[in-house]
Amino acid sequence: MREASKERKTAETDIRLRLVLDGTGKTEIDTGCGFMDHMLELFAKHGRMDVTIMCKGDTHVDFHHSVEDIGIVLGQAFKEALGDKRGVTRYGSMLLPMDEALLLVSLDLSGRAHLSYDVHGLTPKVGDMDTELVKEFLLAFVRQAECTLHVKQLAGENTHHIIEGVFKALGRALGKAVRIDQTLGGEIPSTKGTL
Repeated sequence: MREASKERKTAETDIRLRLVLDGTGKTEIDTGCGFMDHMLELFAKHGRMDVTIMCKGDTHVDFHHSVEDIGIVLGQAFKEALGDKRGVTRYGSMLLPMDEALLLVSLDLSGRAHLSYDVHGLTPKVGDMDTELVKEFLLAFVRQAECTLHVKQLAGENTHHIIEGVFKALGRALGKAVRIDQTLGGEIPSTKGTL
């Protein structure tokens, strides 16, 4: 089983997380932010990963610390669960329609952290969550997972649809990238011999 369990406790957040890469999309998520719970459930379901996340954060301030720290811990869990990335497909992309919104997410489990985030026209909030926190979550994730991630909005007007498209597409792209490619015979998918 490719899985990882992580805990992180700071003065701002207390997070417990479990990730199973080869799952069925089962989730148990309580971040203290209903919208973020929903996005993470979609992410796991579309990526066919089992995810448990429990976060107690300083939500009386706002959701910034919780959302960013969840990105950190989730990225650490992906890195640990993937190990040396032997046999993984490595690349994953998804062009995902969500009603009027159209999102492209493409990633590489390269070992190099990079985020290109081209999402625009969002309202300042969805529910109680600041929409700028989506980028903060993704930045935290890619830095810890050490992957290259491109997120590009090709169309969209409704903020909820756009962000939902991002998380669904991210789940599907990651699901493809972490999948074991039987044709590799267990090799690391890089001419360098390491990722």
